Amino acid sequence: MDVFEWFSIIGTIAFAVSGAIVAMEEHYDMLGVFVLGLVTAFGGGVVRNLLIGVPVTTLWSQGLLLKTAVFSIVIVFVLPTAWIYHWKRSEAFFDAIGLAAFAIQGALYAVEAGLPVSAVMVAAMMTGIGGGMIRDIMAGRKPVVLRDEIYAVWALLAGLAVGIGPIRAAWALLALFAATVTMRMLSVHYKWRLPRRKLHAYGSFDGASAEEGKGI
Repeated sequence: MDVFEWFSIIGTIAFAVSGAIVAMEEHYDMLGVFVLGLVTAFGGGVVRNLLIGVPVTTLWSQGLLLKTAVFSIVIVFVLPTAWIYHWKRSEAFFDAIGLAAFAIQGALYAVEAGLPVSAVMVAAMMTGIGGGMIRDIMAGRKPVVLRDEIYAVWALLAGLAVGIGPIRAAWALLALFAATVTMRMLSVHYKWRLPRRKLHAYGSFDGASAEEGKGI
């Protein structure tokens, strides 16, 4: 197998396990665990395919990845609870692995399709974060990728590196993978966040204005 296929396998395992664990935390039954695990593993790739014009039905030709995802979910489902909590302590690391692997995979897909750098970056980001976003929405959670530490930015930068640089050799892709994982883990450790702005409810503004008027 080439590096591209290895990235696909690594990302599939990391995200399938992530989805399965979230489903069990939300007390889903066995079917729900499999559905959420598979959606997390393949949701980003489906969104990417829609964006760059690749037939979504190519998913069904990925027999190895489907089997890998199902096997990973089965393993997690039967693991002792203590082992799952041990995985949870390392969740950010495995999530970073999935993000990096799928971001690079998505970027390579877009490059092979002859798309511009902007499309390569979007393909990298959506492949890296799409599955996690769908997982959180289906589980009734706010998408972590949009409110937690810097996350999608690393996928965008990985896509940029693949899109504009001569990063095609196996060693270069592995170096990019390691750099993306490292930066994601640093952002978790140091809690790096993008600038944010919070707005109060509209009624709060009215109330504040009324109080100020009384004071005057």
